[in-house]
Amino acid sequence: MKLGLATALFRPKQIPRNALVLDPFATCTLLPNDRQLSERYGIVAIDSSWEKASKAFTKRFLGRGRQLPTLLASNPVNYAKFSKLSSLEALAAALYIVGFREQASELLHIFKWGETFLTLNREPLNAYAKANSADDMFRAQSMFF
Repeated sequence: MKLGLATALFRPKQIPRNALVLDPFATCTLLPNDRQLSERYGIVAIDSSWEKASKAFTKRFLGRGRQLPTLLASNPVNYAKFSKLSSLEALAAALYIVGFREQASELLHIFKWGETFLTLNREPLNAYAKANSADDMFRAQSMFF
């Protein structure tokens, strides 16, 4: 937010109705064809620690919940753990999957460990970015994890 790359929303009702809300408990997986929604309404990451995630995501958020496929974290707290991504990593992964690779890289360069995220996940991210359906995403995920 300090660099003008994101906007803070302080109340759940500020989230646009059709925005993509990154939610580890969502029933739908983010797919590349979610690009149009992301362009028009945005992508929302809820800033919450993993210890409080189950409570944070019980709140009703406007928007469309999307779960990310399995990826490895590169942040120092959860390094190489499956899907224990920071908000920054989650946003970058979502951007990458829907086709905004340059913006994903720009976000990740904020932290010195950010480029490691792409190094750890380059092959899965490339496969996920080619998925045409939830079945394709599941097959791609199964290839790597």
